[in-house]
Amino acid sequence: MTDTENAKTPAGAGTEQKRPMTERLGPIAQRYGILIALILVCIVLSIVSENFLSPRNIVNVLRQTSINGILAIGMTFVILTRGIDLSVGSVVALAGVVSASFATTSSSAFIPGTPYIAPIAIVIGLAAGIAMGAISGTAVARFSVPAFVATLGMLSAARGLTLIYSGGRPIPALTDGYRWIGTGDVFGLPIPIILFALVFLVAHFVLTNTRFGRHIYAVGGNPHAAKVSGLSVNRIRFMVYVISGALAGLAGMVLAARTGSALPQAGVAYELDAIAAVVIGGTSLSGGIGRVSGTVIGALLIGVMNNGLDLLGVESYYQQVIKGALIVAAVMLDRSRKSEA
Repeated sequence: MTDTENAKTPAGAGTEQKRPMTERLGPIAQRYGILIALILVCIVLSIVSENFLSPRNIVNVLRQTSINGILAIGMTFVILTRGIDLSVGSVVALAGVVSASFATTSSSAFIPGTPYIAPIAIVIGLAAGIAMGAISGTAVARFSVPAFVATLGMLSAARGLTLIYSGGRPIPALTDGYRWIGTGDVFGLPIPIILFALVFLVAHFVLTNTRFGRHIYAVGGNPHAAKVSGLSVNRIRFMVYVISGALAGLAGMVLAARTGSALPQAGVAYELDAIAAVVIGGTSLSGGIGRVSGTVIGALLIGVMNNGLDLLGVESYYQQVIKGALIVAAVMLDRSRKSEA
């Protein structure tokens, strides 16, 4: 090769063929990495456990994931605005005991229109969750209390209200109509899974096809720019906590209906699983980046791993270690993406 030809050859030309492949795989890994991880985990578990892919076990995984999935979808709205909601576990317990107290076989006899007792109890449970979310949202949006502090206070307050309301005792003997939302099915598909799917579809539509959803991303991406653009940042922040509270209330009622008894101790540490699902699913803790579909996959990954480890006889302590490692890895990945950008 002559000197002239050498001069025309750009430096690093030997790597030009590799760069396009890397550039193509990078976005693919970022967008579908969590889905690929879920598929790989399912493949491994199907090999090591012959019962994992049985229809009964798959339905069981989806049923178990539904409660955390509903909570995590609500948490996604909050984290997209750079917030956090540590109170959802306590709100699960509060909404469960409040709604269940109106749907016991003894209490329903004192309420006119007994056939409608289950819908009434469900509305009351949702109202309890919305009320807790509204208080947290007001503290964060109106009084500029840091979300961590406001929702940590609500975590304690809601748990205390739960114990006061229930007297520290479970509320059993729930009516069949109320229990249906936790144990019923439609064409063989359990109601909790259907509710989870409906919540996902509505949340996905709101975040991707509505002005409110676009405003959520704008507030999370740059609150100052969103305010200068004329967006009501405080109202949007308030609303995401209301949404989180409402979905925590729904999850609490599904849990109470599924177990047949509303426990004041229910929901302990549920907020950690919800946050884990959101972060593992790719939503940035810095706000403005994330998809509710990623959250659902994150919740499924946690549910599949818990189920698989149970089938393999692994103690729950190790499950907590693995879950913690997943959260740290997801946050590290998020930070590396931001530093590269």
